[in-house]
Amino acid sequence: MGLQFRTRASDSPWVDAVWTCRSERVTQMTSVASETWGLVFWRQDGTSYAAVTGPESRCGTAPVPEGADFTGIQFAVGTSLRAAPATALVDSGILLPDVTDRAFWLGGNRWETPHPDDAEALVARLARDGVVARDPLVADALRGHRLAATERTVERRFRTATGLTRGAVRQIGRARTAALLLTSGEQPSAVVDELGYYDEPHLARALRRYVGRTARQLGAGQGGAIALDPAQRTTSYTSLVTPLA
Repeated sequence: MGLQFRTRASDSPWVDAVWTCRSERVTQMTSVASETWGLVFWRQDGTSYAAVTGPESRCGTAPVPEGADFTGIQFAVGTSLRAAPATALVDSGILLPDVTDRAFWLGGNRWETPHPDDAEALVARLARDGVVARDPLVADALRGHRLAATERTVERRFRTATGLTRGAVRQIGRARTAALLLTSGEQPSAVVDELGYYDEPHLARALRRYVGRTARQLGAGQGGAIALDPAQRTTSYTSLVTPLA
């Protein structure tokens, strides 16, 4: 019982992951920090809903509609929604109007509600119509590529695309990766070495801020419902091996 997640990676440069979830006998969850925004669709008691979810700068708690089925699209770092400044979406979201089980409104147009298998087709249409934009420099910077841009320019474009600083994006991504490794059975000392934390207290502070769980709780599956799929593949950021304050 609780939250039953299924997550898959995407081969679209616009999309980080596509997920589905079923909520059973749970009304609240720990919401893990996220460096990206998303679209989420759900159905409860015969009524359909949709929302834009913003990046989350730290963990928190969130209500969960009980007995609901969800489909979510989590966008890649560097992808943004033209209709709303990224800074306005941080720690926030937008409930979309006039949603049915077949269609929803976004960016002034009506779109077909996606199924998990055709989420990328919807995103391709959104990109083609200019509803979403993508800054490849942001993704390249996150991966540690050599850039033909100043640090000031890179930081400004991170803010524009994500609403967050480059450091925050890296730290959030690294903490979630650490949490997934710990849920899969990795020891905290191994996670510290693998992801470049200074020591276990440094890891503990990051988990407390961004995940809301201790390493022991993650390893034991304790602490209640959490928006984290234990089966999700961890994203590989080459920049995460550099220790961060």
